[in-house]
Amino acid sequence: MKRLIILVVSVFTTVVCFAQDVKSIKVTDLEKIIADSKTPLIINFWATWCKPCIEEIPYFQEEVSKHKKDSLQLILVSVDYKEEFPAGIAATAKKRKFRVPIFWLDETNADYFCPKIDPKWSGAVPATLFINNKTGYRNFFEEQLSKDKLKKEIMAILESH
Repeated sequence: MKRLIILVVSVFTTVVCFAQDVKSIKVTDLEKIIADSKTPLIINFWATWCKPCIEEIPYFQEEVSKHKKDSLQLILVSVDYKEEFPAGIAATAKKRKFRVPIFWLDETNADYFCPKIDPKWSGAVPATLFINNKTGYRNFFEEQLSKDKLKKEIMAILESH
């Protein structure tokens, strides 16, 4: 019995220590992150049930990692249902090896939060915001981005950096 307890505790500790930390965020907090960003920033809106979202995140991570010297940052913002927060989102992130900051958007009214991110956002995912406050660059896409389109957009966001 003692061994079983030790085993359960060690497995639980391992899962907790290596699980992706997913924090809850309100759109007003996200607006502040965007406004205060001193480096080029990509915010990708995704969901665990969205196949195109899951497909594009690995190459987003790969391309952003190539631009560490440019201080390019990537944040993932899950728009999953509350039932997925935090365990379902963290499990998907771990399984898919997502290595960037992940937030869960704690909002239910898309008519409220979407226009705060971009006026043309319908709420569909994947969606991605590219922002560089230093240069005034801002571009929004409501679609899965190809690797080539992502690379072009990264070059555009970094152009005047």
